[in-house]
Amino acid sequence: MARLTHIFTRFAVVVSEWTGKPVIFVLALLSVVLWGATGPIFGYSDTWQLVINTSTTIVTFLMVFLLQNAQMRDTRAIQAKLNELILTSAAENRFVGIENLDEEDLKHLDRLVEKAAKREPEQHQDKAGESIEYDRAIAATSANNRKRRRVSRTASSKAKSETENSSRKPA
Repeated sequence: MARLTHIFTRFAVVVSEWTGKPVIFVLALLSVVLWGATGPIFGYSDTWQLVINTSTTIVTFLMVFLLQNAQMRDTRAIQAKLNELILTSAAENRFVGIENLDEEDLKHLDRLVEKAAKREPEQHQDKAGESIEYDRAIAATSANNRKRRRVSRTASSKAKSETENSSRKPA
């Protein structure tokens, strides 16, 4: 299975590099123009239309998987490089792995980073340790509050559905 994955990865890399070239776009454009030009020859028949519809659908369907594979690999590589930079610099190690946070947490973290970036440089240097701890406390509190709200909403919706189900049961 590992060999098959390796073969697919190599194939995906070659195809994604190949299809990203301008000459391939020009070839695709010429194919569509050629197909359009043959319309009068084939009388704009259903078969003539089916040729372009079927071929573009098949190519699009297959390309989605190939490009998704290439994008996932690129994203993993970029994350690994960024994590390495974070770990080997004076940056905060808490940023390692943030790509796994949900959207709300990422937005909150982005606001915290923006707020920290807007602080005056002297103020930030004087109280760097304090502000980092303060930001961590705010982020932790915010995340815990969101988790409690989610758990509370889930519990209340379960109780509501159980109440509705029990009221529907015949006596």
